[in-house]
Amino acid sequence: MALKIILAGLLILSFTGCAATQKSNRNLQIEQLQTRIYELERELEDKDQDIRDLEEALEVPKSTNYTQAKKTHTPGVTSKNIQRALKNAGFYSGTVDGKIGKNTRKAIKNFQKENGLKADGMVGKRTWEKLAAYLD
Repeated sequence: MALKIILAGLLILSFTGCAATQKSNRNLQIEQLQTRIYELERELEDKDQDIRDLEEALEVPKSTNYTQAKKTHTPGVTSKNIQRALKNAGFYSGTVDGKIGKNTRKAIKNFQKENGLKADGMVGKRTWEKLAAYLD
């Protein structure tokens, strides 16, 4: 009889232990999912900022219409070429990925300051004329 009571007690303890383990596993999974959600939200914020940066970079002044903007476009000016030239000139240390983000814009402004240009972060005709020399 005592053996049955001991076995029943052990059986109850083993079931209780399993429930506690499952609960801690669930808590761990919840924690991991919350961490992942936070990471994804940060990535989303970064992407939103990239979009705002690109929209700002692509803005055409209101006094300029599309035809005028198209005529003033300088051939050979691409995001990757800008980054390559900035890197060769020693102003940019990031990846040449074709994305004009805050690091690229900062490098453009620094280049412009060093070369006596208006430091607006935009690569116009004058900036490109000086920057293109570093492309090769």
